Order: sequence, then structure tokens, then C-alpha cells
Amino acid sequence: MRRLAKRNGEHADVDVTAFINLVVVLVPVLLMGMVLSHITVLDLKLPDIPAASTEQQEPPAQLELIIRPDYFDINYPAGIRLKRIEKTAAGKYDYENLTLYLQEIKRQLGDKGIQKRDIYLLSEKNTDYQTLVTVMDTVRSYRTVVATSVVNAELFPEVSLGDAPPPGEQTQAVSGEGAQP
Repeated sequence: MRRLAKRNGEHADVDVTAFINLVVVLVPVLLMGMVLSHITVLDLKLPDIPAASTEQQEPPAQLELIIRPDYFDINYPAGIRLKRIEKTAAGKYDYENLTLYLQEIKRQLGDKGIQKRDIYLLSEKNTDYQTLVTVMDTVRSYRTVVATSVVNAELFPEVSLGDAPPPGEQTQAVSGEGAQP
């Protein structure tokens, strides 16, 4: 029969019905399983407004991280610099040293019985978004090994955002006490 069809110049029809049925079923299934976009939400804490009272209260010691174009400044209490972390030789922010120093601050505060969970990130207006997100991820937690498993350990998960003061100015008036956490 095939030979006759070729001799007469007729082409045999290919039955693609089964293939089309398969495609009709697979396309919606694959589309439903596909992730088109992934959105991550970061919880931010707004700075507390101090309650008005007649007696003078000492403001709580705030941990600040100021993001400048060439360096990070870590202040504790607010306005008193503990550490300046310059950019690396490649011109990138040094997130590794930032993490190590924040771990040291957390440890020192814990030794004094201070359980600090909040940090104020103060950035200049021209700070790019990716830098801000990376800094927020860096100050919230760090990766460490616990019992042969890599876990995220907490640093300062309550992040507040604000505008950085002009270079050379303090963020608020402080009494000038020691610069140790």
C-alpha cells in the first residue's frame, strides 16, 4: 500500500492528534508550576517616638550603622563612633568585616547583660538599593556552623531606616561617655 501511495504521488497523512492532546495537557501543568516572580518582604521597625514626660529620661543607647559612599561607620551609643570600615581595595563595601565586628558588638553587649535586637541604618540619599538591601541582610543575621549544620544566627533583626547626617556631624547630642559597647 505504501508503494502505491508513493508511486501515485500522494503523501500519507501523519496522525498528530495524540501529540496535540499531550501538549494541551502539559502546557497548563507546566505554566502552573512555574514561578514568575519571587518577592521577599523585609519587616522594618519604625523608630519609637519617646513619650512626653515631666521627668528627664536618659535616651536608650542606640546602635547605628551609617552608610557612606566610601565606608561604614558604626556608632554606639548614637553619635559616638566605635569603628569605621573602609571599602576594600577593589572598591566594594567590606561586608565580611562588618559582620565580624557586629558579632563582636553583640557578644560584648551580651557580656554586659544588654540584649540588643535593634539597629538604625542611616544612609545617604544617593545610596543604591542593592547596597541597602545587602546591608540589611548583613546586620540581621550571619551564617555559622552549629553541630555540623550551617545555620543563620541572629544579630540585630529589628532594622530601622533613616537619613544619614552630613559627614562630620553627630546623629544626636550625646554626653561623650566611653566608646565601648
